[in-house]
Amino acid sequence: MTQEKTLPIDLLNRARQVLAGADGTLSGAAATPEAGCVMFIVWGDGASRARMAVGRGATAEEAWQRACDTALALVERIGLQPVRVRVELADMVEPMTWGALKERLSRTKRNYFNQGVSFDAKFEVALLAPEINGSAIFYSGTVEHAEPNPGNLRLHGQRRFGTDIDFPSDDAAPVWCFTTRGVYVDAEGAWPLTAKGQAAGYRTLPEWNASQVRQLVDTASDYLAGQIKPTGEFHYGWFPCFDRAIPTYNTLRHASSTYALLEAWELTRSDMQKAAIDRSLAFLKNRLIREVDLPDGSRAAYLLDVGDEIKLGGNAVCLLAFVKYTELTGDAQYQPLMEQLALGIRAMQDPESGRFVHVLNYPRLDVKDAFRIIYYDGEAAFGLMRLYGLTRDPRWLAVVEKAFEHFIAAEHWRAHDHWLSYCVNELTRYRPETRYYQFGLQNVADYLDFVLQRITTFPTLLELMMAAREMVVRLDADPALRPLLEGLDRDKFDRALEHRARYLANGYFWPELAMFFRNPDRIAGSFFIKHHSFRVRIDDVEHYLSGLVAYWKHLR
Repeated sequence: MTQEKTLPIDLLNRARQVLAGADGTLSGAAATPEAGCVMFIVWGDGASRARMAVGRGATAEEAWQRACDTALALVERIGLQPVRVRVELADMVEPMTWGALKERLSRTKRNYFNQGVSFDAKFEVALLAPEINGSAIFYSGTVEHAEPNPGNLRLHGQRRFGTDIDFPSDDAAPVWCFTTRGVYVDAEGAWPLTAKGQAAGYRTLPEWNASQVRQLVDTASDYLAGQIKPTGEFHYGWFPCFDRAIPTYNTLRHASSTYALLEAWELTRSDMQKAAIDRSLAFLKNRLIREVDLPDGSRAAYLLDVGDEIKLGGNAVCLLAFVKYTELTGDAQYQPLMEQLALGIRAMQDPESGRFVHVLNYPRLDVKDAFRIIYYDGEAAFGLMRLYGLTRDPRWLAVVEKAFEHFIAAEHWRAHDHWLSYCVNELTRYRPETRYYQFGLQNVADYLDFVLQRITTFPTLLELMMAAREMVVRLDADPALRPLLEGLDRDKFDRALEHRARYLANGYFWPELAMFFRNPDRIAGSFFIKHHSFRVRIDDVEHYLSGLVAYWKHLR
């Protein structure tokens, strides 16, 4: 028998071993009296959306056998070459009306509904939770909550059942919501699937440690490097439900994503990643950055974005990328450019108040937006502090200290911005002044409940916490400064940090989730934003990476 024929059987046998009890038998209760036990077998080949077979029987063993027969027949019939499988047994079933389910969906954040749904008592038209998400069946981009999408259901029904499926027309019609007990198997191993919570449907992670975090960093940084084209430009991002490219571009995110990739490369030292970084930085320097003459006669440089915009944050993240590259490689080729970028930032600051202007028009350099988004301020200060750390040029420190006069007066800490956390952590390394430490502590101290409770992965929260933690550790080590920590609940701070780090695994495209999307191999190993239709954009991956790299260093 060829390997193509034995592999599916081997996958099923390994799945059964995990799913069965100690005595090797399968057990489970009937989903409904009409359906009996219901077993789902989901094949993934990496290149296309998962294929599914269902078996029903009076017992779990009978349902398993029928599901296996159907699944293996499916492999033969369509010439499928599966490399992974999910096996799931319908477990907790909750009957309700269609109207009640719609009301529940209206109270659920979009893509955060974590139950399967059967539209009939026999479970002949039953959809798993990740299947619903992967085909955007309860997603409408026009509202924030989950909402039935009839067009996507019909499209999915044609592929899965060979016929159109429609939602019930009568709110009194019965439906059955359900969870499953399951297992996922591929060449790397076999894992029980998490049954409940925001990690439902993903492999269980009994050990959350440096090794596990490093695996996420390695695969996500490989993914990000793989998005850099031979030209040095990125594939900007994907909407994976239907494998659609995001048709826009943002040069600021090009630079900041390259910075995050450099942070990861510091760990991985991957030749493939380094080659991608080199292409990206060359594209940044040669195609995206423009040199300009400032009114005082000096020569500066600005990152140019769509609409001939010069964004304060754009220059800042360019500095972050070029400084990190210089530190890691010892290659000083970008040093003159870094000075020009820093001069460009300085020219956007009011020397009296310290306030930055956020957006200029190119090439006139007149003000387009005095203020656009709080991130730009923190990015600018952080970028200049990183350059100061490299060169010790006092000009850059002076700009940052002047900026902080404005930040403190304007109570910028109320924004709880991760970039402000980064920059104040860096500033206090060189200027350990009480007012700066107080700003940094205020930026996080009353935000811990949000970090603990936020339902979305919100990856910048881990960045905020990791930068704050570095500052807190230095405060704790200095008896003269330690009293500043009296207003910070250290136990809650530590719990919030650990919770947020672990929670980021819920935004990782595990292969057992990616298999339900249109092009699994394109997205597996990346990170996504769930409530934006599982969007994978370079800056989404960037923020997960930066936080987890810092967290890995902390664990080590």
